[in-house]
Amino acid sequence: MRHFEDQVASVVAAHDFFAPEKPIWVARAPGRLDVMGGNVDYTGGMVLQGLLNEAVWIAAQPRSDDVIRILNPGAARFGWASSIDLLTEDCDDLDSFRLRYNKDGHSRWAGYVAGALHFLRSRYRCGTQGGIDLFISSDLPPNKGVSSSAALEVAALKAASAAWGQPMDGVALATAGQWVENVVVGAACGIMDQAAIVLGQENHLLPLLCQPCQHFPPVRLPAGLRIWGIDSMAPRSTSGFAYEAARAAAFVGYKLLCDLDGIKVTPDPESEIPRWTDSRWQGHLSNLAPSEFRARYERRLPESMTGREFLAKGGEHVDPFTRIHPETEYPVRAAVRYATEENLRVQMVSALLSAEPSEATARLIGEILCQSHAAYAECGLGSDACDELVSRALKAGFFGAKMTGGGSGGVVAILGRTGDRESIRRIAEEYAAERGTMPHIFSGSSEGVDAFGVRSLQLSPLAGMR
Repeated sequence: MRHFEDQVASVVAAHDFFAPEKPIWVARAPGRLDVMGGNVDYTGGMVLQGLLNEAVWIAAQPRSDDVIRILNPGAARFGWASSIDLLTEDCDDLDSFRLRYNKDGHSRWAGYVAGALHFLRSRYRCGTQGGIDLFISSDLPPNKGVSSSAALEVAALKAASAAWGQPMDGVALATAGQWVENVVVGAACGIMDQAAIVLGQENHLLPLLCQPCQHFPPVRLPAGLRIWGIDSMAPRSTSGFAYEAARAAAFVGYKLLCDLDGIKVTPDPESEIPRWTDSRWQGHLSNLAPSEFRARYERRLPESMTGREFLAKGGEHVDPFTRIHPETEYPVRAAVRYATEENLRVQMVSALLSAEPSEATARLIGEILCQSHAAYAECGLGSDACDELVSRALKAGFFGAKMTGGGSGGVVAILGRTGDRESIRRIAEEYAAERGTMPHIFSGSSEGVDAFGVRSLQLSPLAGMR
């Protein structure tokens, strides 16, 4: 990675945007590679996350007037609006925000950034002395399942909070990012992406227990092992129908389990993010052990259930971020099974990574990754494109591979040896030959938002600025 002054200054200097000789605050948020745990962050499970080399950079400079300017030159290559102008008071009306950014696909990206500013103004009264200029640069591809949206909102929160004199970090920063995505943008994500991006370390995997965000010491991959990501080029999103149906199915199953045992489910008054809780599992379906699920509950749950059937039973939907659609068939039993077993799989992989490295250990981890991949399909989150990449990886002799993130496409994570770079390239090229375009290969790692910190930059008048 080039030194940050060179990287940011060279990009910013090409635009007449920042005032010269005034401090600029710079934050950097990498994408994340979901090695294990996708779709159990919202059920309170354990996840295992790595960080990518690709990242979103945001530079922020306070203003003395009430103007907010957001410039994202790279948005143009996707056909999106590249600049947004508003006033500080515009950030105070949440309903207008939702209407303005969530309806217009060309400026939807700006909702993550403007939502971050809304959070800072509403929670910390930032910006009362003036507006802010934000400049965005990114080499993190969107809609690939590597948390480009989480990186965007976290980088905006980190840079703007520092520029406005209210710096944020740690779990509070991750929670703020999740709040923006849940409440402002309306995406039904857990805290996994934001927490990994904030707390992760270069060349490590971060174990997180999403209850709501308990992080453990990062785990370094054993010597000789490496994880790559290959983009399947099948786009996916946490606002996609398959993801929302799988998530809703988990909460339908959770509520049915509580009803079976007469457990009362109520809103949690202490949670910053709206959620429901109970006295046995504390609202976290992943707290149900797989053995107990198999012995006591599996055969008592329907394999699937339509939304109409659930609502007719008097079922109250206890997920604030998804809706029950009467005609949708929800894979209830598989979603509950996934919430319990994926939680256990993540714990097993985390323990194995800390053990003495061996060929047998690597193969065991690879098998667990493959089990996780198969479980996606059971929940309705399968992808032919991802299946093909997994199959190619296994045939090439890699230890294991799996779909990542919310499923239904996106990036496939592949576990192999450090010397397997050419094999990864060959898999990608063969895959590309059938599709006419080369998939992105994610091969590097970098430090998280807090490890990078917020750095100051000051541009000379000679840099071509106003």
